[in-house]
Amino acid sequence: MAKNTQPIAKRCKALGISPAVMGYAKKNTTRNSNGNMRKKQSEYASQLKEKQKVKFIYGVLEKQFHNAYLRAEARPGKTGENLLQIMECRLDNVVFRLGFAQTRRDARQLVSHAHFTVNGKKVNIPSYQIKAGDVIEVRESSRSSAKFAKLTGPEAPVVALPSWLDREAGTLKGVVTKLPERSDIDYEVAEHLIVELYSK
Repeated sequence: MAKNTQPIAKRCKALGISPAVMGYAKKNTTRNSNGNMRKKQSEYASQLKEKQKVKFIYGVLEKQFHNAYLRAEARPGKTGENLLQIMECRLDNVVFRLGFAQTRRDARQLVSHAHFTVNGKKVNIPSYQIKAGDVIEVRESSRSSAKFAKLTGPEAPVVALPSWLDREAGTLKGVVTKLPERSDIDYEVAEHLIVELYSK
């Protein structure tokens, strides 16, 4: 699979997003501090940047992203908002949001290695779409590993959960209480520009 090896902080700076959105709270870069002082972007460049931003945040490639767009377009409602909802509902993103992984990249690897169940069934597909009412849980056989053991107990890290997810403190079980809405997206994105780009 294609892989972007560019440093996370540098890529975040180029796309105008905070590394914290990616789960890297301590990363930063001071190189090219005047990098944003460039000539005005063309309409196409602005549209492309928004698409690259969302693809980068969720760690998906063009084919996957375009397929998600086609599904969003087929749904009732605003295509851009539907697209963001589809990306948020990926299992790897939900695992990250629940605090079971520090970054989406880690979450994707953990899901691929079949450490999670959805409604009691093992799922190892990062792009698996969760639904309202789904229960995501760390598999019994994986709970003793150091990676998950440190997520429970009195010293477990505190996780700021989005409003559409619920996780009982100190447990390795989360519930999707509802589907995410546009207001739940915690980074700046002009999704209408992505729709304009694909509509050409």
